[in-house]
Amino acid sequence: MLGLAAEEQNVLRIHIDELVFGLIAFAVIFGLVYKYAAPRITKMLDERADSIEGGIERAKKAEAEAEEIRQQYRDKLEEAHREYAQELEKAKEQRAAIIAEAREEAQVEARRLVEAAHAQIEADRQQAMAQLRNEIGVLSTELATRIVGETLSDSAAQNRVIDRFLDELEHSGNNQQAGVR
Repeated sequence: MLGLAAEEQNVLRIHIDELVFGLIAFAVIFGLVYKYAAPRITKMLDERADSIEGGIERAKKAEAEAEEIRQQYRDKLEEAHREYAQELEKAKEQRAAIIAEAREEAQVEARRLVEAAHAQIEADRQQAMAQLRNEIGVLSTELATRIVGETLSDSAAQNRVIDRFLDELEHSGNNQQAGVR
């Protein structure tokens, strides 16, 4: 009994029939897994790898497209800035042209007003000279009548006296001006 008890207590002892049955069961299960489960698992892992790699490819492609769109946006933005600068320069040139044109028109108008004023002054001077001539004529006729004592009723005689008197005044005025100069 002691021998039997020692045999039962030997845990490391291998029973051949259990070993054979275990190996056959392992081979059957391994064969089924290898035939049915392994291809599915391999196929699933391949699909997952493809989807991951495809996702990476799609992400790279999307990133490249985004960079291209970003570059197009930058180009368009730069073009818009250039166009804005050109339009601003055109506006400045137009403003300068409008100001120059307005100045020129103002100068032309000022010249016209000055010329009109000179013409009006000359006309007023001529009118004043004519009035002064008439008044001096009347006054000189009255003075001559008082001095001479006779009336100058004849208009031709009156005009001769007036013209002679005015000529003498002009000559004496010119002589005084020549002496002043």
